[in-house]
Amino acid sequence: LTGHDSPVTSVAFSPNGALLASGSEDKTIRLWNIHSQTAVGLALVGHDSSVTSTIKLWDVHAQATIGVPLIGHHDWVTSVAFSPDGALLASGSDDRTMRLWDTQTQVGIGVPLAGHYNWVTSVAFSPDGALLASGSDDKTIRLWDVQAQVAVGVPLTGHHKWVSSVVFSPDGVLLASGSWDKTIRLWDVQAQAVIGVPLTGHDSPVTSVAFSPNGALLASGSEDKTIRLWNIHSQTAVGLALVGHDSSVTSVAFSPGGGLLASGSRDKIIKLWD
Repeated sequence: LTGHDSPVTSVAFSPNGALLASGSEDKTIRLWNIHSQTAVGLALVGHDSSVTSTIKLWDVHAQATIGVPLIGHHDWVTSVAFSPDGALLASGSDDRTMRLWDTQTQVGIGVPLAGHYNWVTSVAFSPDGALLASGSDDKTIRLWDVQAQVAVGVPLTGHHKWVSSVVFSPDGVLLASGSWDKTIRLWDVQAQAVIGVPLTGHDSPVTSVAFSPNGALLASGSEDKTIRLWNIHSQTAVGLALVGHDSSVTSVAFSPGGGLLASGSRDKIIKLWD
């Protein structure tokens, strides 16, 4: 899927799997029809830069912004995630904090979640919405109680370089993290402990991780231009690396049905994989 003029930084499927959204360093967001594999409407324009300290909400059908930008972070916003019920939005920032936002009123909730010692790179809600996970350039992962807005337990340590991506398994039992140390780690959420050994195979930093809807597979994207699939039960690679991008893979996402995997890359292209 081509149309962006600069590297693609993020991809995400709509809940029904009919649309794919992509964000890019060209300052735009694009929507794609998965069935026809064509762009839907024009690029969504409204951001002043490829990375800013603001968040915008968009009406998918109207292809227009909703309300005013969400302002509160003091540095680049690097990651956003909707809660499972859509009532909350979480954001992570280079200001080392996370914020929670009410999507209806578009105002911040409580105070920033602080605890990381470096940039926050990734945020993810647990499937029940009770926990928020955050990954950081401080090499740690933290868990947060969404209701109480406090840290849960101690930081999860084990990566030797920046944590680039965090994601909960569909049942909420596991957390996966990708890192610039070229590995993926699996964590037991309840025990807050690492499971098994690091998943190794990428030759460069891991940029993005995503669970399949049934939780059996994990996909990882990397600066080595490839995507890899992993069997969660055996913690082993499935098949060969998926090759096709000409530059770093920045984002991977499974379709809600699990039949497709989307990848965004610094080569400005989005690819769909069966």
